[in-house]
Amino acid sequence: MAVNTSAEAPLPVGEVSRLIGGWIDRLGAVWVEGQITQLSRRPGAGVVFLTLRDPSYDISVGVTCYRQVFDAVADVVSEGARVVVHCKPEWYAPRGQLSLRAAEIRPVGVGELLARLEQLKKSLAREGLFAPERKKPLPFLPQLIGLVCGRASAAERDVLENARHRWPAVRFEVRNVPVQGVHAVPQVVQAVKELDAIDDVDVIIVARGGGSVEDLLPFSDEQLVRAVAACRTPVVSAIGHEPDNPLLDHVADLRASTPTDAAKKVVPDVGEEYERVRMLRDRARRCVQALLEREERGLAQALSRPSIQDPHRMIDARAEEVTALLERGRRCLRHQLDRADSELTHTHARVVALSPAATLKRGYAVLQRADGHAVRAPGEVEAGEALRARVSEGEFTVRVDA
Repeated sequence: MAVNTSAEAPLPVGEVSRLIGGWIDRLGAVWVEGQITQLSRRPGAGVVFLTLRDPSYDISVGVTCYRQVFDAVADVVSEGARVVVHCKPEWYAPRGQLSLRAAEIRPVGVGELLARLEQLKKSLAREGLFAPERKKPLPFLPQLIGLVCGRASAAERDVLENARHRWPAVRFEVRNVPVQGVHAVPQVVQAVKELDAIDDVDVIIVARGGGSVEDLLPFSDEQLVRAVAACRTPVVSAIGHEPDNPLLDHVADLRASTPTDAAKKVVPDVGEEYERVRMLRDRARRCVQALLEREERGLAQALSRPSIQDPHRMIDARAEEVTALLERGRRCLRHQLDRADSELTHTHARVVALSPAATLKRGYAVLQRADGHAVRAPGEVEAGEALRARVSEGEFTVRVDA
């Protein structure tokens, strides 16, 4: 319940400490899981002091227990071990310090750890963090590689030596961090985020040598998995050996079986690439040579055709056909003209024979009145009427006598 205070009516430190203790007492006994980072067993002392740490969030709390409680698990529990503690929170008012009073300590076995990891794996998979479509492709030739590994470790040496042997010009941005223990998770997460924030880093390799299931637990931590999933830079997981399979392998964009394998998958081999370039160059040369030879054969075949060897042959043949057709046309036209001339002459003779002019030449005349009508009967004219007489050689006027 909230306490009403003000600058004029503050609470004494002792009262505040007493109130906090009262609130904490209401919590009751709880089961707590963590990793033992410090263990103090003084000879003859009836109380054992522990420090229990949450490696995912870098939070620690002190634990006290009676000697007989710890002796029950003393053979299987040591610093670095994961345990589950049944305890009750206690508040030490004189120092204002929170601690846990343990009534029972249970070591977390490998089987239980694996079961929890499998459960976490299924939960993250349902969120889509392991989906193949989220995987980012690695660059063909990274210029700057970020490396997260232990200080002076075999994993660091394997990655650096193999990568520089394959491509001497490659550069590295190395972050040396603890790769096991209570400080591993926060420092690995911080290193990954730092490298991801560098624009020049093309790919990040998280590498560690082999170890037990407990040693590799930091690389199955949910906080680290989510940090890698949020990276914009491709991440390569190179943890342990081939059988090892931490959750980092599933969320990373590429899994390498060993640190050496990571160097081989991230950095191309200069000798292999040179040989590939040589093979491609030879293949291109052969393709061009084959194309030229094919075109040469086609050109030779085209030149061997009669129309190309003697191009005037077809023209000459067509010229002869044109000449023959021209002569034939002329003959046909001449024949038509001759026949038309004969018909015209015959028609002209008939016209001449039937023409009135021919009759006039034989001594006949045609009398026409003033209006041009020919006189056909004596009754058509009157006495004294002037008529025009038309003869073969011309015409003259006559007058009708009564």
